[in-house]
Amino acid sequence: MATTLTPTQRYAAGALLALALRQAQIHQSVLLGAHEDDAEEGRASSSSSSSSSSGSADADLWTHDSHGLLRPVFRFLEIDPKAWSGLEETAASSEAKHHIGAFLRIIFEEDGESSSDRSLQELALAKGVDVMVMSLGNDREVDDTIKQGDQDALPCSSGTDKSPGESSHDDLLGINELSLDDIPANNHRKMALLYALLSACVADKPVSQEEEDRKSSRFRKGYDARHRVALRLLSTWLDVKWIKMEAIEVMVACSAMAAAKEQEQSQERASPKSKWEKWKRGGIIGAAALTGGALLAITGGLAAPAIAAGFGALAPTLGTLVPVIGASGFAAMATAAGSVAGSVAVAASFGAAGAGLTGSKMARRIGSVKEFEFKPIGENHNQGRLAVGILISGFTFDEDDFCRPWEGWKDNLERYILQWESKHIIAVSTAIQDWLTSRLAMELMKQGAMRTVLSGLLAAFAWPATLLAATDFIDSKWSVAIDRSDKAGKMLAEVLLKGLQGNRPVTLIGFSLGARVIFKCLQELALSSDNEGLVERVVLLGAPVSVKGERWEAARKMVAGRFVNVYSRDDWILGVTFRASLLSQGLAGIQNIDVPGVENIDVTELVDGHSSYLSAAQQILEHLELNTYYPVFIPLSAASEETDIIVT
Repeated sequence: MATTLTPTQRYAAGALLALALRQAQIHQSVLLGAHEDDAEEGRASSSSSSSSSSGSADADLWTHDSHGLLRPVFRFLEIDPKAWSGLEETAASSEAKHHIGAFLRIIFEEDGESSSDRSLQELALAKGVDVMVMSLGNDREVDDTIKQGDQDALPCSSGTDKSPGESSHDDLLGINELSLDDIPANNHRKMALLYALLSACVADKPVSQEEEDRKSSRFRKGYDARHRVALRLLSTWLDVKWIKMEAIEVMVACSAMAAAKEQEQSQERASPKSKWEKWKRGGIIGAAALTGGALLAITGGLAAPAIAAGFGALAPTLGTLVPVIGASGFAAMATAAGSVAGSVAVAASFGAAGAGLTGSKMARRIGSVKEFEFKPIGENHNQGRLAVGILISGFTFDEDDFCRPWEGWKDNLERYILQWESKHIIAVSTAIQDWLTSRLAMELMKQGAMRTVLSGLLAAFAWPATLLAATDFIDSKWSVAIDRSDKAGKMLAEVLLKGLQGNRPVTLIGFSLGARVIFKCLQELALSSDNEGLVERVVLLGAPVSVKGERWEAARKMVAGRFVNVYSRDDWILGVTFRASLLSQGLAGIQNIDVPGVENIDVTELVDGHSSYLSAAQQILEHLELNTYYPVFIPLSAASEETDIIVT
């Protein structure tokens, strides 16, 4: 295949992906930074499961053949099939993390043969990634990435001395046996490794006859969320900033579109095998992410004008480095930037049907839900993004509030807001707001009755009678909104199962009843098997979801990466409106929840009332640093000092 990696290095690349997949699955239930006893218990539990010779426990491992996450990658990398089972066993073993350093060293080994040509190709790819980074990130992020390389890829690895009790990122990742100082700082090889692995993860995966006979639904087209989480962890091991991985994603998306466009233009009816060969030929040829010698321009201008302009400016340099493309080839991409193929086309290449999220009309309405519509937000559309964000408001006073909390958040996701049942959401929000401004509510607040409500010291019968009477008129509207949110959650699950997002990893973020929509979506996904690869990350802000009596563990398993519960101890409006749950079962939106693998973030200093999430959501997301693999939150008081706090 057209890659700069030797057969031995491709073997090591496959092994590293397998190890990253297994470690990422462990981190679903054992947060990084957890007490060492908890971490060892989680690893011991996992290893005991993997040691089973047969049974469902073994099949639950992401590295198991039944999930279809590794063997297609091994096949793409042309790893000897005789070695596949050995790699899977190594990744599933209790000693897996001890092998990471050895495989990384293999990746960076140099051989004497054709090393000059390989170096030129890797240099061209690295330069192409840098150009793409310039088009993706903000000025500060670009400066850090391009000028300083990857030395500061992790916030806590900036070279400063650790304070007592503070863990290094190696300790947190469970690879303290591995010293990254022993790994050569070969940025070009890192880009080649990540590009090859991502290409293998998203390539069309021809199945063997045995796999065809199974007719398994596990083998979805596209980009599995578990693959993205594993690549995020591998990037962390390599000290590579995530924005570089996002740049590689855009390049690979363009490569996929090039293959699709070439096939369309030539009226080919390619067999799965011929498609496979085309992907392999396009593994790594150069910085433009070509497929079968076709230029990025044949995608119909998939790349944004800024990206195209960047490549055009570097055309002479890149054309010299990669003769097979030439300067004129790179310049051609800039001229093609006028006609944008669109994110719909990208989604189609990864399994989307029809017009994707914005063009979808639900064939089946659930219950009495009348409004359920996705709307694009931000500037990341029509740019070949391989990850999607769905943002859901749940406490709004007008339709603009479905969009307003998310407008300023900077991220490289292709983002959509979900506008759902606005009539009922606005009605309950307005009713609560009207009550808050009433004379009785003002008097209760003066008396401190609201804070008493959340103290947890009162029995149900001891609630202030005036408070209960005053909130009766809210209850009916709140009950309707809760019912609609549960039904909307089922509809969201249906959207994801149909692949309308393009079978790309999805990040789900919501506040108030929007957070409940997400939680109910995850519960619905958990009802059937094979749905673990759809959702990458979840953030619930002020969620009206009971702590007890809900299937939190099942919902957590549907999220491949970080799962964050954000709460405020002063959110007494949520406590009053959901008081039955608060008193009997606890409430996620106002307290810490004890669920393995869930991060709990107390934002009381930012959120002094439920409506505060409307204005504070962007700031909270920025402080969460979601692109960081491990749990982290920067408190407001520490933000100016850029000190990261690891959440356990």
